[in-house]
Amino acid sequence: MEAERLLDGLNEEQQVAVTCPTTPLCVLAGAGSGKTRVLTRRIAYRALTGAHDPRHVLALTFTRKAAGELSSRLRSLGLRDSVAAGTFHAVAYAQLRTRWADRGVRPPELLDRKVGFVARLLSSADRSSVLDIVTEIEWAKARAIAPDEYGAEAKRVSRQAPLAYREMAAVFERYETEKRAKRMVDFDDLLRLCRRDLLEDREFAQSQRWRFQHLFVDEFQDVNPLQRGLLEAWLGGRDDLCVVGDPNQAIYTWNGADPTAITGFTDRYPKAELIRLTENYRSSPQILTVANAVLAGGAVDGTGSAADATASALGANRPDGPVPLVRSFPDDAAEARAIARSVRDHHGPNGRWSAQAVLCRTNAQTAVIERALHEAGIPFRVRGGGGLLEQPEIKTALRDLHRHAGEFSTAIADLQATADRMTAARPLDDDQSAAETALFALLPEVGDEEIDPAMSDLHADDRAANLGALVRMAQDYAALDSRPTGTGFVAWLTDNTRADQPDGSGEGVEIATFHAAKGLEWPIVHLAGLEQGLVPIGHARDEAALAEERRLFYVAITRAEAELSCTWSEERTFGTRTAKRTPSPYLDQVQTAVGALQSGDVPADWVHHLRAQRARLAKPTKPNKTGKSVSSTETPAGLASELDAADLAVFNALKAWRLTQSRAADVPAYVIFPDRVLVEVATKRPASRQQLLAVSGVGEVKVQRFGEQILGIVAEHGAS
Repeated sequence: MEAERLLDGLNEEQQVAVTCPTTPLCVLAGAGSGKTRVLTRRIAYRALTGAHDPRHVLALTFTRKAAGELSSRLRSLGLRDSVAAGTFHAVAYAQLRTRWADRGVRPPELLDRKVGFVARLLSSADRSSVLDIVTEIEWAKARAIAPDEYGAEAKRVSRQAPLAYREMAAVFERYETEKRAKRMVDFDDLLRLCRRDLLEDREFAQSQRWRFQHLFVDEFQDVNPLQRGLLEAWLGGRDDLCVVGDPNQAIYTWNGADPTAITGFTDRYPKAELIRLTENYRSSPQILTVANAVLAGGAVDGTGSAADATASALGANRPDGPVPLVRSFPDDAAEARAIARSVRDHHGPNGRWSAQAVLCRTNAQTAVIERALHEAGIPFRVRGGGGLLEQPEIKTALRDLHRHAGEFSTAIADLQATADRMTAARPLDDDQSAAETALFALLPEVGDEEIDPAMSDLHADDRAANLGALVRMAQDYAALDSRPTGTGFVAWLTDNTRADQPDGSGEGVEIATFHAAKGLEWPIVHLAGLEQGLVPIGHARDEAALAEERRLFYVAITRAEAELSCTWSEERTFGTRTAKRTPSPYLDQVQTAVGALQSGDVPADWVHHLRAQRARLAKPTKPNKTGKSVSSTETPAGLASELDAADLAVFNALKAWRLTQSRAADVPAYVIFPDRVLVEVATKRPASRQQLLAVSGVGEVKVQRFGEQILGIVAEHGAS
C-alpha cells in the first residue's frame, strides 16, 4: 500500500506519531528527533488513508522559511500544492483581505516597521528606550493585554518594563490611538482582528472553518496567547488538531510566547493523546550525555521537573564522537584567539568552513570573535544578520560617529556614557551631550525596522553591552591610527569584520547567538563566553527566567552533531571596563557529564545522579579533632565552631582569600565557594590537584582557575 511506504525508515515512536488516529494529538519532539519528517508524513499518511482531504489541511508555522520547507516536503510526498502552509500572520492577513474584498472595505495600511513609528511618539529622553518600548508593546499585544490593562498585568507578573507602568501604558495607548487615526494595523492586529471576525461574523467563520478543517501546528511551544486564541477560533470547537513541539526548546517567553500551550495541552484537551519522540539523530552520544545532564540540572536546582527531564532524555543514534571540551582562558581576547585556532585545526585540508559554528549568548560577544577569525584569515558569516554590527543601536551609533565633526575621543567617551546610562536604566539627564542627542534623534531614521526576536533580547543592558563592544573596537582602532576619525573608524571596522563573510566559494564559519541558532545544526560547535552573567544572562532573576536560560543553553548544546567545545574567560572587557568573571553554573553539569564520559561510567538517570551528588555534599565531612562530624547543613558560625584551632586558621585564611576573589568578580562569596567547601578543604588539607578534586563541590573548572591559590594557602598552614 502506498501509505505504508511513508513509514519506511521511521522508528517505532515516529511510526506511532504518524499513524495515530486520535485527535487532538500532541507530539513532543526532542531536539534532532525528526519532528518535521513526522509532521509532513502524518499529513501525507492521513491524506492517503482517507482520514482527511489535503485540500482542507492548514499547516501553521512561525517563519516563511519553515512554511516553504513544509510545502516542499509535502510536494515530494505527492501532495503537490493542495495543502496550505503558512505563518499565523500570513494566513490571518489572507483571510482578512478576502473578507474586506467581499465587503468592499478598503484594507488598512500594514505597519511593518514599528521602531520609527513609536520613536516619534516619545520624548527625546524616552527615545533611548524605544527598542524596549516596542518590545513591551509587542509582549502585551501577544498576550492580548489592552493598554488600560497593562499596568495591572505587568505588576502581577513583575514585568521589568522600560518605563514606569503608568508611563508605559500611556505610550501604549498613544501608539494604538495613532495607528487608528492613520488607519494602520500591525502584525498583532492581524491576529486580533481575524479572531474577532471569526467570533462575531458567523458567515465568515463558517467559510473559513469549511476551508480549513484539519489543523497542524509546528513549534507549538512558541505559540503566544493571541495566536492560541486565533487557533481556537479557527477550530470553532472541533478537535481535529495536531501540534508538534518541544517544551525543552521554549526560549521566547520574554517575547510573549507561552510554553504552557504545550505543557498543558492535555489539560486543555482532555481527550488528546501525547506521544514523545526521544530518539535523537543529530548528535553524538557524548554530546547528548552533556545535554541530558544540563537538562536534568533544572530538576535539581528547582527550575525544572524531574519527571519531564527523565521522560525527555534523548537517546543517541549516531556513532561515538570526542568527549566535549571545557576550557578557560585569561581573557575574552585570548578565548577568541583560541577558538580561531581550534576552528582552523578542525578545518583540515578538505574541510568546509561552514561545518563549524561559534555560538554566543549575546550579540555583543560576536565582535571579539569576528576580529579573531579575521586576524586568523578565516572567512565567516554572521547568521541571519544577527551580529553586532547589524543591531539597530550599533547602526545608529556608527552613523553618528561617521558624521561627528569633533574629536574622536570625545565621541567615544559620549558613546561610553550612553552605554553607562543604559546600564543604570534611568532616563537621560537634561544636559546630554550633542553626540547623545544626535544618537537618539537618529533613531526614527536608522532604527525604523521590524525587530527580529530571534536576533536580540532587546534588554537595555544587552544594548549597553553592544555599545560597550563598539567602544572597545573604537579604542583598538584609535591605538592604530594616529589621527582617528569617525569616518576612518567605520571604514576600518568594515574592513576588519564584514568584508570577511564569506569567502569566494560562499564558505564561512557561522557566528550566531544562541537564539539565532535555534533550528540549525553543525558538525562542530564552539560555545563561547559561558560565564555567570551571560549564561544565564544577568537580568534573568526569577525561577521562570532562569528555567528559560537553561533551556536556551540546552538548545545551544544540541546544535552540535559531532564535536562540542565550551569556553569561558576569567576576565572580560566591557567598553572601557574590565571585569573578573566566573564560569557559568551550568558548566558544573557539563563537567560532571564530561567526567562520567571520561571514566566510562555514565549514569542511566541524570536527575537521580545529580541529586545523589548534591546529597553527598550535604553529608557530614570527616570528624574533626573533637570527634564530632561537621555537617554542611549547619550555619557558617556552626561550621567554624566545630573546627580545631589549626583547621580554623586554614578556614579563616580561605575565607579572606574568597572575599578578595568575590569582590574582584563582583559576585556573592558563595559563588566562589560555599562555606561547606572551605570547611572540607580546611579539614582534609589537600596537597595536590587530584586531592583537591576529591573535595565535594570542587570541579575541574574551579580547580583550573583557583587550584594553585587554594593549595598555596593550605601549604602555608601545613598539609594534614
